[in-house]
Amino acid sequence: MSSSPAVADDLRAKIIADPDVILDDPDVMRALVAANERMMGANIVDLRGIAMERLEARLDRLEETHRSVIAAAYENLSGTNQIHRAALALLEPEEFAGFVETLAGEVAAILRIDSLRLVLESAREDEAEALAALGETVQVAPAGFIDAYIGGVHGRSLRIVTLRQQMPGNGMLYGEKADMIRSEALLRLDFGPDRLPGMLAMGSGDPQQFAPNQGTDLLTFFAGLLERAMRRFLG
Repeated sequence: MSSSPAVADDLRAKIIADPDVILDDPDVMRALVAANERMMGANIVDLRGIAMERLEARLDRLEETHRSVIAAAYENLSGTNQIHRAALALLEPEEFAGFVETLAGEVAAILRIDSLRLVLESAREDEAEALAALGETVQVAPAGFIDAYIGGVHGRSLRIVTLRQQMPGNGMLYGEKADMIRSEALLRLDFGPDRLPGMLAMGSGDPQQFAPNQGTDLLTFFAGLLERAMRRFLG
């Protein structure tokens, strides 16, 4: 009596001709290893199977790390492109009113900011009135306000960029949008000797958009560009 072969002849021929088809398929290899372990019995330790499991676990970790590195690189490239686009937009206006309008409109949209405020300290009443006429984007504050706002309960902060998810409760900067702001980036602006400082406050409804553990290199560059661009208008 003849018995039928365990593997069809055509399939067997294909496997013999190209064994890599089996070796490169993780699911098939796992099934073969499992079948081999069942044949050896529960009392036999299969070192090759253990080694394979460890290699698979290591490969999974490497693939996850690879994906994380690619995601981080893409995010960094995307952020760089946003800052570059915003920088180019701010180089266009030839008057301060147009500069403020671009800042509140095009730049805020590029950076995906829900509320943006340019804070300028002033000790002169006439200067404060002229700045206030530019609209709600420009906030005029007394000397020392920026240090107090950025420093919060910890006092004066000398950092150029401050990222945080806890804002002062008065909401005076963001006006009607104060209740929706969950994180903010504060860029300290230095306009040169004998001039009071400024600050760009960018508020977001996303609590993760600006977090203290994030890098600030791009925003530091943007702050430097803002300073130089505004010095043209401040004289």
